[in-house]
Amino acid sequence: MTLIVDLGQSGSRVRIDGKQIDSNRGKLNGESVIDSLRAIFQQLPKTHLDIAALACTGFNGDVSDPQPFLRLCNEFFGTTKVALIDDGLAGFVGALGGSNGVVLSIGGGVVSVGGKNSHFAHRDGLGSTFGDEGGGFWLGKLGLTRALGVRQGRGNDQVLLNAFKEQVAAFDALKVKNASDASTLAIKSAQVLLAAADAGSPTAIAIRNEGAALLAQTVIATWLGAGGSLEDSPEIAIQGGPSKNSAYVSAIQSNISHSLTEAKFVSARGDNLDGALWIAHHMPHDAEPLLRWASKS
Repeated sequence: MTLIVDLGQSGSRVRIDGKQIDSNRGKLNGESVIDSLRAIFQQLPKTHLDIAALACTGFNGDVSDPQPFLRLCNEFFGTTKVALIDDGLAGFVGALGGSNGVVLSIGGGVVSVGGKNSHFAHRDGLGSTFGDEGGGFWLGKLGLTRALGVRQGRGNDQVLLNAFKEQVAAFDALKVKNASDASTLAIKSAQVLLAAADAGSPTAIAIRNEGAALLAQTVIATWLGAGGSLEDSPEIAIQGGPSKNSAYVSAIQSNISHSLTEAKFVSARGDNLDGALWIAHHMPHDAEPLLRWASKS
C-alpha cells in the first residue's frame, strides 16, 4: 500500500489505501518539515505501507536529503521507499496531468510550478517573511494589520474593521503577538480579507488587487523559466484556498492576460494528493531539485 501526504501551512491531508484523512495540523511557522510530518504521523492509524509519497511545503523549490524521511516513514509504517516531493511539483502534476503550462497554488503560502516538454521551473515558495506574495498569510496579515490600524484611528475604513471584528478579538487574545499562533491567525484571515473586498472595503480591494498583480508576475516568471515565451498558449490552473474567491481569481487571470495573451485558463484536473500518487507510480527517478527518492534494501 502507498501513503500519500499533502503537507501545507494551514493543514494536511493524508491518503492511505484510498481513504483520506484531513487534519488542521500543518507545518507550523519555524518548524522543520520532518518535525511536522512526525506530529502528523503520530495521529495516524498504525499500518504497514510499502511506499510513501510526501508532498510538502517548506522546501522552497529545493527538496532536501530524503534519507531522514525514509527513516521516519520506516519507523512508523515499515516503509521501504519514499518519494520526497516539493508541493509545487505535486500540484503541477495533479492539476495539468502532464500538459505544458503553469499551476499556481495559493494556500497559506504561494508556490508556482511550470513545465514545458519536461523542463520544469519553480517560483516563489520563499516563505512568509520574504516571499509568498499574494498568498493566504500575505492577504490575512495585511488585512488584519490595516484593521488594527483603523481601530487605532489610523484610517477610516469601517467596512474593513467590521469584517475583521472576530479576527481583531482573536488578536487581542493572543498572549504572544508574533509567534506561530499569530501566523496561523493571519492565514485564517485571508478569506475575511477577500470577503471584505467583495463587500466594498477600499482597503481590502487595494490589497486584493496588489496580490493579484504579484501572483500574475509569479505565473509569468514561472512560464518563462520553464522555457516558454510570451507568444505561447500554456494551460494555467489556479488552485488553493484563496482561489475559491472568484473575484481574486478573475483579477489574477486578467493580470496574466496582459502579458500572456494566449494563455488558456483551465480548472485543475486533480490536486496535490493526486499528483503525489501519480509521481509515486510513474516517476521512479529523481527530478532534482523538486523530487528525490530514497529506498531501503
